[in-house]
Amino acid sequence: MSEAHPVPAPLRALDRWVTGHFALVAAFAWGLAEATCFFVVPDVLLSLIAARRLRPALHASLAALAGALLGGAIMVAFGAWAPAATRTFLDHVPAIGPRMIATAQTALDRHGAWATMTGPLGGIPYKIYAVEWGARHGALGTFLLVSIPARYLRFLLSVLLARGIAASVEGWTRRPAVVVALWVAFWAGLYSMYWSQVPR
Repeated sequence: MSEAHPVPAPLRALDRWVTGHFALVAAFAWGLAEATCFFVVPDVLLSLIAARRLRPALHASLAALAGALLGGAIMVAFGAWAPAATRTFLDHVPAIGPRMIATAQTALDRHGAWATMTGPLGGIPYKIYAVEWGARHGALGTFLLVSIPARYLRFLLSVLLARGIAASVEGWTRRPAVVVALWVAFWAGLYSMYWSQVPR
């Protein structure tokens, strides 16, 4: 069996970062931002952390969930307070448009808050459901309770998949840098397809 290649200095620095408090702060901030105004999912960061270390990634996934719940509560409040203005704001977020908003409205009419469980899997951002739930003056507690599994199951799956793939690739190549390169290629390719195909 060949020896593992030494970990380059940039990856050693990354390892120190993912095991520190700043990674948790970043995950919380990313969860909050993506639930309100940002257009890239926290799974990008969570999968990077998981590619290097599992336990810190699990902690970061909980931090991202906390941020997402806070962001969801903020968007519910804005949706209740000024639905038209908040929809206009959403329409200016990249990759969000009237068709997406209408799809979320229909899903909430049919399934209530449970639409939040499946909507993001189809590319409809969580923030839209939060705004539309607020516009219906739905109970905040109900929305947040449903949001916990709706948000966290995907975060957890991203972490576990990333860790499993990273472990397999490192065992095959013995080069940790290959894992990071694959992470960059995966997310760049995924978002290129998403932004080119998703209906606005």
